[in-house]
Amino acid sequence: MSDVLTEILASKQSRLSRGEYAPKPGPARRPTDGSAFAASLRGPGARIIAEFKARSPSAGELLTHADAKVESFGLHYRRGHAAAISVVTEQDHFGGDPSWLPRMKEISGLPVLMKDFFFDERQLDFAVSLGADAVLLIARALGDSDLPRLRKAAADRGLAAIVEAHGTVEIRRAAAAAPEVLGVNARDLATFRTDLGSLEAMAREIPPGPVRLAESGIRTRGDVERLAAAGYEAFLVGETLLRAEDPEEELRSLRG
Repeated sequence: MSDVLTEILASKQSRLSRGEYAPKPGPARRPTDGSAFAASLRGPGARIIAEFKARSPSAGELLTHADAKVESFGLHYRRGHAAAISVVTEQDHFGGDPSWLPRMKEISGLPVLMKDFFFDERQLDFAVSLGADAVLLIARALGDSDLPRLRKAAADRGLAAIVEAHGTVEIRRAAAAAPEVLGVNARDLATFRTDLGSLEAMAREIPPGPVRLAESGIRTRGDVERLAAAGYEAFLVGETLLRAEDPEEELRSLRG
């Protein structure tokens, strides 16, 4: 496990111990709908999960005053016909805020992924209280018994799961958890470099069943076509859209 991932999980554990992930009370929100999230990635054409995040350990700051831009990006992604939206809510290393998720879901009307570092069922209850439709489970961050346990716990709560793998061994572990979506990340968690060639090579390792999702390093329509030819059905794109002058038009271009 990389030093960065270890640090992130330690900070999440501290927040969990302080009770920060207790389910949020408040007005009724659009309920969790994992089936809608999974269905959104099985349609025709290039299915793009458009990401919203403030910064990352690899790219630094991506959006200044991100809190003030949630609604505008939600509308960009809706009008650009994203299949779903990923909201990065991790606070300490990605500058996220869980309150962004219900706002993004409300303004966009699209299924929403809570992209965070999950290892405890209390975090799943918190995701449901925010109205998340799906959660990210990172194979490298979870033990052999924890991964299927959390996958089942998510399903029991109506949440879809993207199980994310880095490398062939993790793809096998991810597939054994029977997720709706199996994501392969081009970013090496040790170096944070991306390699689309590794995504192409690993596509053939994904067994039939889950949606094949390519993550990280996707910048152009050519990248999407290259990965689609390798067998991927959906594509998670963040930095390219967040840095674009016109995110809606950039999303349309990626979709072709």
